[in-house]
Amino acid sequence: MTITVADPRGMARTGAFVPVAAIPMDARVEALRFLAAYAYSPAGTDPVSRRSRRLCAAIKAADPEVLAGGARTIAALVRERADFAAHLDPDAVLVPVPSSVPRPTAETDVSVDIARALARCGIGAGVRAVLARGMPVRKSATAPVGARPSVGMHFASFRIVATPLESAAAAFVLVDDVVSRGRTLLAAACRLRERFPRTPIVAVALMRTLGYVTDLPGLTAPCLGDIRWRHGDAVRRP
Repeated sequence: MTITVADPRGMARTGAFVPVAAIPMDARVEALRFLAAYAYSPAGTDPVSRRSRRLCAAIKAADPEVLAGGARTIAALVRERADFAAHLDPDAVLVPVPSSVPRPTAETDVSVDIARALARCGIGAGVRAVLARGMPVRKSATAPVGARPSVGMHFASFRIVATPLESAAAAFVLVDDVVSRGRTLLAAACRLRERFPRTPIVAVALMRTLGYVTDLPGLTAPCLGDIRWRHGDAVRRP
């Protein structure tokens, strides 16, 4: 299956600051619910934290066995827990979150591989590349703290690639590899809300970052939480 995305058109220089005021008020998602299966500690020194970093690297490298295992973990949670099942509408469209640079197709994005793995496990009603990058942004993982892209910057970089099928979607599930603060997911949700104001939007990530945790009790740490606005920025809980 080939998933096509928009023809990239540079609109602003990489790293430019875009204020949250650039997001129309009627497009702002006040609280984005998310689901994550694994925990990741970037600074922990215990054995589980070190394993979490290896797992995170494997996910970002799109290791097919690791992605399939993560999808099976989420599918099992949906079967076994009513709160997880309620999070994911069985008729929802899975929307991969594009990587930080525009691509002529979405085939090489790890989020596409994750979404397909979830679909093979019976999650959602199909995978659609509804979102694309119109301009590049810096990767948050490698950018200095003060230079990480804002929610507004991510929002400005996203473009909608939609067909009539998306207009009739029961819900959208944004799919990403790792959720940290949540800026990318919140911006993606706002861009979807702008085009599809009546369609429910939630998110799924294989991992969530626990930046201040130095001792992880385990890699598998199922979580339902939300990403909200605070002082013009995104904040994730938990």
